[in-house]
Amino acid sequence: MSRSAVAPVETEAPIQAAAERPTRWWRDPWRKPRFLQAFTWAYLAWSILPVAIAVLFSFNAGRSRSAWQGFSMRWYSQDPVLSVWHDPDLHTALFQTIRLAFLTTIIAVPIGVAFAIGIHRWVARRLAAFFNFQMLLSFVMPELIIGVTLLFVVSDLFTFVHLGTRAQVLGLITFQISYPAIIVLARLLSIGDEYEEAAMDLGASPVQALRRVLLPLLYPAIFASAVLVFADVIDDFVIVRYLSSDASTEPMAVKIYNSARSSPTPALNALATIMLALSLLMVLFGFLVYRRMTRGERDQRAALGEVAAQF
Repeated sequence: MSRSAVAPVETEAPIQAAAERPTRWWRDPWRKPRFLQAFTWAYLAWSILPVAIAVLFSFNAGRSRSAWQGFSMRWYSQDPVLSVWHDPDLHTALFQTIRLAFLTTIIAVPIGVAFAIGIHRWVARRLAAFFNFQMLLSFVMPELIIGVTLLFVVSDLFTFVHLGTRAQVLGLITFQISYPAIIVLARLLSIGDEYEEAAMDLGASPVQALRRVLLPLLYPAIFASAVLVFADVIDDFVIVRYLSSDASTEPMAVKIYNSARSSPTPALNALATIMLALSLLMVLFGFLVYRRMTRGERDQRAALGEVAAQF
């Protein structure tokens, strides 16, 4: 066979391989998810960039919220009139937020834990499933409906509960009680009944088994739910907005919303930055403590994995 007859075949093979390369990459199930990676980074940039700009301008030396005029802590504490620390309205909103978060956490978490234990031990499974659905209802029901309903209840039914801090705490407890109930119930389902039964076989009463065996096993879930409730109350807006009475009971989220429609100063950015920092610090603190509390379980699982690998 002549060289002229073989040449076209040799030149067509690289061309055909180059044409099939994009389709081969697309059909490969083990290819790198480049589109998903790009979409994820674009979403993170879209979400974080506006927050980063707002945080940056909270340290602006001037009154502008769009033109950078130098770094300063003026809007946090240095301005004697308009800073967060010296402005009475912003100062009150900050402490009202912390007050609501603290009161809601110390009341909602124990009630949620009790609900979880009661649902877990309920003999009638249909009633237990019904109350379990009631715990999940606040996750699927819009918070706006809950806020309006609570406003009608406080205004028309429970008239002795006046609008203000007391009504806000009751409304937040009603909404937040599902978090500890569901988290602790999931922990109960993963633990099982063996530890309590073993404690009672060794002579412990049901109350002693609950206090000395079950509750220590539930501490990680209880702490995680407390951190979640505290962080969620800090940025709650709908319920506290409907149940507030005057400016003295408006937390940070409501104060930011009301002030943003006027001509705000960077002190509003500083207040939002404080709210963001409180939420992030609580989540980080909860994660570190949860990791420390569950370190023994992770070591035990790692040891069991090593033993299983030997066999």
